[in-house]
Amino acid sequence: MKNKKVLLTGGSRGIGKAIKESLVATGLYDVITPSSEELDLSDISSVEAYCNKDLEFDILINNAGVNFIRKIHEITPKEIEILNNINLVSPLLLTQKVVEYMKSQRYGKILNVSSIWGIKSKEFRTLYSGSKFGIIGQTKALSRELGVDNILINALCPGYVMTDMTDMTVPKDEQEIIKTTIPLKRFAQPNEIANMVAFLISEKNSYMTGQTVVVDGGFTA
Repeated sequence: MKNKKVLLTGGSRGIGKAIKESLVATGLYDVITPSSEELDLSDISSVEAYCNKDLEFDILINNAGVNFIRKIHEITPKEIEILNNINLVSPLLLTQKVVEYMKSQRYGKILNVSSIWGIKSKEFRTLYSGSKFGIIGQTKALSRELGVDNILINALCPGYVMTDMTDMTVPKDEQEIIKTTIPLKRFAQPNEIANMVAFLISEKNSYMTGQTVVVDGGFTA
């Protein structure tokens, strides 16, 4: 059997890097992770140009994301554009393109990486939560539409994960306080999120679609 071909965004660091390494290690997947020069998710014209190629992928993992923590009066129109393009619009455009091939072969797996802030929120996460709630909505609607073509689409909501983004957006002293509110008393490692991704896109998942899977150590329980 030939390897499944995977398009993975945001595969250069953090969760994305762990996903790529995990999938490649199985020997079952050929994982394509476009650079920002090849595919700039903040620029819709770049995404459209990339989508003009023959994108024959069995699996799409929309993992790339950005987070701007802002008070409401601090949010700028440019930040709204950039964050929503990366977190919400570009994933939809990529999905729109790859399902053409998936439909032709009557097989496909799509995974949208959302966040715990896509099922609950907190102050100053207006932009981020808006996009992460939104991609869960896309996931649910598309699961209804694409099920007839045997295309399974799910959303994954990681909790706090030890990544560069976490270090940039959560001060060290606050990290220690947050850990006390998590039943497992620690943040996830990127490979723990990658393990769930590996299941959701694997042949072991043949019936789960339209679901929001939370991996957060019990934080939202």
